[in-house]
Amino acid sequence: MAIILNIETSTKNCSVNIAENGVVLAMKELNNGNYSHAEVLHPFIEEVLQKAAITKSQISAIAVSKGPGSYTGLRIGVSAAKGLCFALNCPLISIDTLTALSYAISIEKGFIVPMLDARRMEVYAAIFNFENVNVRDTKAEIIDEGSFAKELEQSKVYFLGDGSEKCKQIITHKNAVFIDEKFPSSKEMASLSYLKYKKNDIEDVAYFEPFYLKDFIVIPEKKKKSTF
Repeated sequence: MAIILNIETSTKNCSVNIAENGVVLAMKELNNGNYSHAEVLHPFIEEVLQKAAITKSQISAIAVSKGPGSYTGLRIGVSAAKGLCFALNCPLISIDTLTALSYAISIEKGFIVPMLDARRMEVYAAIFNFENVNVRDTKAEIIDEGSFAKELEQSKVYFLGDGSEKCKQIITHKNAVFIDEKFPSSKEMASLSYLKYKKNDIEDVAYFEPFYLKDFIVIPEKKKKSTF
């Protein structure tokens, strides 16, 4: 029996669940348009454990969404996951954020393009086929009229994630399908983390870092003009 705590904080959706052998026992998530992970993540963890009647000592592994995504969100999720792994002496499992997001929909043919907002007209995106097999690696790319043209000429392409909304006015091909209100969630992580657990596909807790994709850049605050 594998009891896995799944943590997803890569976007504004803070999502946690506890799963047994890949089946979710209890889940809690909040997407209120703000990054409230620092305030709600640990209470959510306690709540799902209580709902599932699971103690921390019963946890077999901690799984965390590794990115890409929000620098701050990923940092909070990974720090919490690593802290629990050290405290409970259990393994750490990382789940690619876009891979998990691709499982949020099911299609019979075509392509799935999960994408996360990377500000302005840039997104983090990958391409999966109808069997959720990755057919193009994750990239940070600026969306224009020619984006995903090859795939759109072949078949339907399903865009989802918080980066897809701003693409609706740019990508107007007849084969483009936009799926609303889909965010990375711990729900899709449950089965993926269980598969990794069975394969002993784990991370080095001490050295694991999130997949930021791009370097974090601090923009200096503009100095206020003196009134004297």
